[in-house]
Amino acid sequence: MKPLLELKNISAGYGEQKIIHDISLFINGGEIVALMGPNGAGKSTILKAIFGLISHTGALFYQEEKIIPTPSQIVKMGVAFVPQGRRVFNNLTVEENLEIGGFSLNDEEECRRRAKHLMHLFPALHAKKDAYAGTLSGGQQQLLSIARGLMMQPKLLLLDEPTLGLSPKVVKEIFQTIKDINKNQKTAILIVEHNLHSLLPITDRAYVLAHGKIVVSDTGPNIAKSDILERVFMGKI
Repeated sequence: MKPLLELKNISAGYGEQKIIHDISLFINGGEIVALMGPNGAGKSTILKAIFGLISHTGALFYQEEKIIPTPSQIVKMGVAFVPQGRRVFNNLTVEENLEIGGFSLNDEEECRRRAKHLMHLFPALHAKKDAYAGTLSGGQQQLLSIARGLMMQPKLLLLDEPTLGLSPKVVKEIFQTIKDINKNQKTAILIVEHNLHSLLPITDRAYVLAHGKIVVSDTGPNIAKSDILERVFMGKI
């Protein structure tokens, strides 16, 4: 199987400070792949490098084509990014927030059609379609952020800490949503997530990072059975 996305020896950071070093990884179509590791390990930096939010050295390939990504370009190629923090437009309705996610379609009718389709896929959003996003609960705002990321029907969805700060009940709903997106939409997902207990069972493969480098790459079940995460989070690697 040829990778949908592949990183080869990627190094990136902020200014003179490098956060990730010689990162090589790949994501196949339809996979759920996790990036795991303690705070500061470089997980979010990898997502930002893929999406073109920070510069990098090394090579990045999308569908076997070498690219130097910019956000607008990579969205058109089929990649969506949902950053951490439930970023919604508070003074716009749920439906308007979704339509903004389809801004590059240049087709108002198709944009509205996709927004309505997503609201039916996310019943909690359909019930609130005319409500201002700022009035939604934290879980509803996170669902809205994810749904907005799906407006361009991406082949690959990048998720950065989608359950951060949410209650256990809502965390369970978010993970079910991620599974449904992957299964029903055939969307590959690269996810950074701190809730490892909920993440590992739905993960095809995972990369474990420490100090900006990948220290282990394996299947979700194998990582769950090993002590690697305990060693990494305890600072023994």
